[in-house]
Amino acid sequence: MPVVPLLLVLLVLTVVSGVVSLGLGSEPLPLHGVVDVLRARVVGAAGPDPALDTIVWELRAPRAVMAMVVGAGLAVAGACMQTLVRNPLADPYLLGVSAGAGVGATLVILLGALAGLGVWALSLGALGGALVATALVLGISLAQGGITPLRLVLTGVVMSAAFSSVSSLLVFLSADPRATQSVLFWLLGSLSGSVWQQVLPPVLVVVVSGVVLLALHRWLDALAAGPDVAGGLGVPVRELRLALFVLVSVLVGVLVAVSGGIGFVGLVVPHIARILVGARHRYVLPVAAVGGALFLLWVDVAARTVVRPQEIPLSVVTGLVGAPIFLVLLGRRHYSYSGGAG
Repeated sequence: MPVVPLLLVLLVLTVVSGVVSLGLGSEPLPLHGVVDVLRARVVGAAGPDPALDTIVWELRAPRAVMAMVVGAGLAVAGACMQTLVRNPLADPYLLGVSAGAGVGATLVILLGALAGLGVWALSLGALGGALVATALVLGISLAQGGITPLRLVLTGVVMSAAFSSVSSLLVFLSADPRATQSVLFWLLGSLSGSVWQQVLPPVLVVVVSGVVLLALHRWLDALAAGPDVAGGLGVPVRELRLALFVLVSVLVGVLVAVSGGIGFVGLVVPHIARILVGARHRYVLPVAAVGGALFLLWVDVAARTVVRPQEIPLSVVTGLVGAPIFLVLLGRRHYSYSGGAG
């Protein structure tokens, strides 16, 4: 399928969906009211009703933007991870980064660590846990002989289980049921606390990561064909694997810090992108990014409207939606990974 028209369609759908999503929530709002708020904020038109402005601009807009940023970042990280370990079943959380972030977030919620940092406390705690997990997985892999796909997968799975056990132990020992509920809700993914002050860091990380990966698209194509092929083409395989590991870990760590653990986005969306545009990363990465943004935006809308006024954790929605989609994809297409769908 032609890439440019597909990207344009996805971008238009994402922008329109973003505007429409601002009117959906526990209290539905008229679309013309949403447009009035956006016009007032963007082009300086006459101000709308203050209550409407607060709901749309201060509560829902940062959440919608964060959903698109996190969705795009997870999809790009998933595509990169699948190439790094040469496994189409890999997802961004394979390296234990999410589980490490969960420990950091659990400490903040249950023990009040970093409480003086306000809205940044939870994000910084989760990011710290993610970076610790990254350092441990990297150090263990290097100590055992270097970064290889199998060693990364096994080390990441083991460390993920260890960190998850630590989080479970902390929850078990907690005497505050409300804090425990907050931890469980965060671990399953939530954008309910998104504010404008937290949007810029993940935007920068996602944009920079995407640009770097696009610049390396030829090396990524070669690596997907195997280390021998990549080495024969002059690709520094060891250094590339290390760089991809660090980049994906930082990217996922930043995203998990602001959203918690959100499953299936980084697994399903890259598969759909490869079916639509083939296996070349110069096409897969931008299509996956925009598709991930659109997907998670509507997942978040469903999470806050299906059982309103309550919210459903995002991983519950992505699991219910993503699992059937992934099974259909597996049934319809057989993957020859380096060459796309065959």
